[in-house]
Amino acid sequence: MRTMIALVGAVAFLSACQPNSSTKTTQEPKAVAATQTVGQNKLSESQRLNEWFAVKYEEKLQSSPMMLTFLGRKEQYDQINDMTEAFEKKQLAWQAATVAELTSSFDYNNLTSEAKISYDIWLYQYKQAKAGEKFNNNNYIFTQFNGIQAFAAQFLINFHRVDELSDMQAYVTRITGISTAIDQLLVRAKENAALGTRPPKFAYEGVIEQASNLITGKPFSNAEGAKDSPLWMDVQRKISALVEAKKMTAEQAISLKSAAKKQLLEAFLPSYQTLIAWFESDITNTVSNPTGVSTQKNGAAFYNYMIGASTTTELSADEIYDIGVKEVARITDEMIAIKDRVGFEGDLPAFFNFIKTDEQFFYPNTDEGRQGYISDTEAYLDFINAQLPEYFGLLPKADLVVKRVEAFREQDGAAQHYNSGTPDGSRPGVYYAHLSDMSAMPKNEMEGVAYHEGNPGHHMQISIAQELTSVPQFRTQANFTAYSEGWGLYAELLAKEMGAYQDDFSDFGRLVNEMWRAVRLVVDTGLHTKGWTEEQAIAYFKEKTPIAEEAIISEVHRYLVLPGQATAYKIGMLKILQLRKNAKQTLGDRFDIRGFHDTVLSGGAMPLAILERRVNDWVSSQMPK
Repeated sequence: MRTMIALVGAVAFLSACQPNSSTKTTQEPKAVAATQTVGQNKLSESQRLNEWFAVKYEEKLQSSPMMLTFLGRKEQYDQINDMTEAFEKKQLAWQAATVAELTSSFDYNNLTSEAKISYDIWLYQYKQAKAGEKFNNNNYIFTQFNGIQAFAAQFLINFHRVDELSDMQAYVTRITGISTAIDQLLVRAKENAALGTRPPKFAYEGVIEQASNLITGKPFSNAEGAKDSPLWMDVQRKISALVEAKKMTAEQAISLKSAAKKQLLEAFLPSYQTLIAWFESDITNTVSNPTGVSTQKNGAAFYNYMIGASTTTELSADEIYDIGVKEVARITDEMIAIKDRVGFEGDLPAFFNFIKTDEQFFYPNTDEGRQGYISDTEAYLDFINAQLPEYFGLLPKADLVVKRVEAFREQDGAAQHYNSGTPDGSRPGVYYAHLSDMSAMPKNEMEGVAYHEGNPGHHMQISIAQELTSVPQFRTQANFTAYSEGWGLYAELLAKEMGAYQDDFSDFGRLVNEMWRAVRLVVDTGLHTKGWTEEQAIAYFKEKTPIAEEAIISEVHRYLVLPGQATAYKIGMLKILQLRKNAKQTLGDRFDIRGFHDTVLSGGAMPLAILERRVNDWVSSQMPK
């Protein structure tokens, strides 16, 4: 109700403040008064714009029940997003209408610098969405890396918070909603397959495995010794917690468990069985040794779009490839320097083999070893957290926890990742690690990954963005991969300045992580524009890094199903380093690292060109008047 009242009030305010072409401001006789009037006009126009953004972003949120849940809100708590292509087209039309309204209703030249950034980001997001519309049939709908078949359960288990009886009732209803979403997306996957767009065979196998994991065990099987399936376990855990908190009676618990079981058996199970059946029947049409998307119809244009969307630049695939080759050579020289410093006798490939095989660099492949990885990661983060005030004025309020990936979606050697918390802090940020195979999780690389995913990396960047009150809310939730992943990779290097990587092997691990991202530039463009096969990509990775083979295979599979995404990391990092270097050269003794970092983080995620403009404005503000 308060939301509706606020919306109605905001709309009324906007209607009353539309620009009137027949009204002109009288010229002030004094220059100072005129300057003050201009400043006041800019503030007024910018405030009006921010009110407009608040209304439009709320409209957008109300079309996405799952995003509302991510933000910790409980409106439409029993709903799942509409996953149809028709709905996507409707949303794009809505975006187009907002852009038409934005450009016709506001005077760009009469906005503050911050408001201009908001204006430009809103336009940029629409232009990217519009440009991508023609490639709807080039996208992979279900893959081993990025598909709702695994994420839907993760969403209910980790994001659907249950505090009251009504929350659990909404959870049960959402089980059916997930089934509908699976059905809707399967229609799209079939349409794309009919047009020749299929992910590789390994992606099919991953989807089948992940989907099967979710319908294995009780209540789908009553066989002796059957364990609870992930969702059934979560249902029982959340209901039991409500009973213990005296927010649900025993009778209500029995009723809700029965309702949940009914939805799992009559809606969830059939949709997943249908999904699995189609993937098992269509897998014969896939290839075992795939190349990139260039083999698709319109594939070259699709890849060019994807690298532009990922890097937020106009760099060509060839330019990105060349940057990668140069970065690989530079980092190789730094690796050799550390190899020589630790007194290793042998060449770099021999040192790679030593790093990959010596027991000192690995935890035992046991539950104790997995807990050791988590505990040591927490210790690294505790150390870096103590250094943060020396490098940042803005600090995140949200908590961070380190967790093992849930068993139903865990993959040997897959990359660690971060899930953000809620803006109000009710759900902490989570750094997830795949720990099923500890031989793919070397100790010397874990420190850099902790800084990338935690602080001062993703947790810090995303939490600060979500906690901002100085920019419109849509900017606090904006996602531009080159900015966010560029910051994460920059954070790995920044941590060295902050006193991390106390031994040479950990610093070598940092270089391994950076080399990983440099290799991505070469491999991703090689796969999607130069005809590289999976075997070629894996061979190049093995030559340039000591990364475990399982992790390399997982990475190459990721690039094949997410074309262009992996190029964003190094491109973003290089831009941030360039901006910092330019700022230091211009400001000299006036350069303040805390001010630079706060400038980069205090506006939320944005395209790199807009970030450059923001940093340049900060540099100008630090110059003598």
